[in-house]
Amino acid sequence: MDAKTYNAQLAELRALRDDIKKTQATLAKLETDRARQITALAGYEKAKAERIAPAAGLSLADIVAIAPILAPDQLTNPAPAAPTGAAVAPPEPARQTAPPSGPEPAQEQAPSQAGTIAPAMTRPAPEAAAEPEPPAAPSASPSASSSAPAPLTAAPLAAHGAQRTLPGIPEGPEGDRWFAHTANLASTHPNFTQQARSTVFLDTATGVLVHRDHTFRLDLPTASAAEILNTVFHVLPDGVERIYITAGAPWHRQADQHPFLKDAVGAWLNAPTPGWRTDTGRGKDRMAGHFVHPRNPVGRYQREQGEQHVEIRSAGEWFDTEGTEPAVIRDAFVLLWKALRRHWPDAVLMGSPSQTGRDLWTRTIPTKGQYADGYPVLSEELRGLFHATAGQGRTELITPPHVPEQLPALVEYDRTFAYAKHTWKAGIGAPRRVTAARFAAWSEKEQAKALFACGHWHVRVTVPQNWDHVGTLPAPAPGDRAWHYPATPGTTFTTWAGGPEIHTALSNPRSPWKVEILDGILFDDGKPLDDWSKKLKEAWSSLTAQADLNGDPTQRTAAHLAARAVRAILLYGIGAFAQRPRTVTGTTPRTAERDVPTDAEIIGFDDQTITWQRPTGFTRDPNAHPEWAAHIWSSARAALLSQRHRDDNTYAGALHAPPGSVVAFRTDAVYLTQPQNWPYHGQPGDYLNKGHLTGPLTAPTTEDELLTLRDKGRTTPQTTSNNEGS
Repeated sequence: MDAKTYNAQLAELRALRDDIKKTQATLAKLETDRARQITALAGYEKAKAERIAPAAGLSLADIVAIAPILAPDQLTNPAPAAPTGAAVAPPEPARQTAPPSGPEPAQEQAPSQAGTIAPAMTRPAPEAAAEPEPPAAPSASPSASSSAPAPLTAAPLAAHGAQRTLPGIPEGPEGDRWFAHTANLASTHPNFTQQARSTVFLDTATGVLVHRDHTFRLDLPTASAAEILNTVFHVLPDGVERIYITAGAPWHRQADQHPFLKDAVGAWLNAPTPGWRTDTGRGKDRMAGHFVHPRNPVGRYQREQGEQHVEIRSAGEWFDTEGTEPAVIRDAFVLLWKALRRHWPDAVLMGSPSQTGRDLWTRTIPTKGQYADGYPVLSEELRGLFHATAGQGRTELITPPHVPEQLPALVEYDRTFAYAKHTWKAGIGAPRRVTAARFAAWSEKEQAKALFACGHWHVRVTVPQNWDHVGTLPAPAPGDRAWHYPATPGTTFTTWAGGPEIHTALSNPRSPWKVEILDGILFDDGKPLDDWSKKLKEAWSSLTAQADLNGDPTQRTAAHLAARAVRAILLYGIGAFAQRPRTVTGTTPRTAERDVPTDAEIIGFDDQTITWQRPTGFTRDPNAHPEWAAHIWSSARAALLSQRHRDDNTYAGALHAPPGSVVAFRTDAVYLTQPQNWPYHGQPGDYLNKGHLTGPLTAPTTEDELLTLRDKGRTTPQTTSNNEGS
């Protein structure tokens, strides 16, 4: 073989690689759709793997791997023995989550790791909750009368090992080493003033550009990054530093040419931009390179000749911009800036809510007192453990037979500005390890105090035998960072959970769960986020009042959007504390493809450019505090189940609704089959009745079906008085 033939065959090999990449992407999408359908079919009471397998073109083993609930009896672990004198109930049909995240975990064999059983906790119940309510009654229609929710009475037949295994802390000195802070890394008060950036707002669908008090109309036939940059700088020759896209989503214009939306975005960001190149950062600004996100990407560019830096971003990072003119969106940002300036004289709006949130938080770090030197950052090992074991919002869809096939209604309760309710305390100081033996040595009072404090616990959990409601604690499900909530009586699983959820499992109004402490991370209680959160809540309250009282419709809209932006600052600011491992996206010319990093994954390509990404792990981020984010997320999930309203002497949450009436959870919202008399005063954390759709309604079995009913419920007028319209 000569050099010419060698090079020609290399070119053919590259073409084959490109074709394979495209085919693999299409195949992966089809396989995902097939698995989703199999999981949905498994929810049918009489579903059998023998019938589904030939329809799917898979073996019985493949079907059981996707939906272990369909496994034959002889292939699964036996259900736990019933207590003496008790009847053994039939197996429970499948329980589906949205998005599907796998079945309930199997019963565990006797584990080798010893645990210490946490004490059950009691709480004073309000008078109205003295007797548990009966299960939700279905609609009176004939079709509904035969669709009563099935009781949760037996463990599902699940294939052993189907659930994801979570990491733990090593025994001995190796694990103890994790409990030291990262050397010379702490969150400190900044010693500089953040600089504002000149910003414009552009609707690429209409070509309307707003800069300060001036409006221009641009011609953008292709709306490519190069066209946007060159046209904007032609109209504003002095230049701008940030371009917010308010409508048009130019990065989606060629979505039909790519298998995934993210591929289309990557192609748009990395298309040739004559006169410009990808920004490599400047000064202390480490934000360099493009950020590929399917809906809210960030393009960072720098002039090839000169020092001009500019970023193209989506205003959708801050709030829903649909149907709003660019001028009104600019007014919203002005109102937001003014509201923040009342609390932070040096406040500057940065590119995203998360950047703004963390910058504002650093300006509340004490300059005197105990933490004048800052808040130390956990070891990389503990940060990695929190990343792997602390989920965020609860997303779960509960399907028949656990709810009626015909719902009498679908009522949406959404917690107003929910995370702001849970920032009043967080863990500070050096983390302490609490082994099972150490926990056992404490008195019951000390144990209860520890579980009520800021901690993260490795636990073995057993659902009570008499349990008839939704699950209380997250369990690892198959898939990366997927979680579900076992509720079947007798089910045992091992997981990590925050103190607020553990406390709720032990003190819930129905029946305490059995929780065995295997290991734990415990912090001192502190208030590192309290000042920051209070200022944001005051800004939110002020803007919400403006939105309610302003007589100008456009200013009402602007104030409403600004209030939503404050919510985003807190929400995404908390998420930024979690500090997930970073993934770098880059491009390499096709002519230099051997320069693609060896550990990179190729995610896109065209005739000129190869787009790749590779993980870079955790950076030395001085503001990384995943322990704070984990505690807030755990508190919010616990409040979805039970939340006390002291002023009203009552409780709200899913566990205070009748068994069989909970249809779904979506982060801050719970969906029920009947309205509840829960108090609403417009305060953070209160349950707002946001939608009510009267039945009978076919119970949703997919997330899309739930969202369709939700949207309809939000727009359908109601005559009930329980908080609607608040």
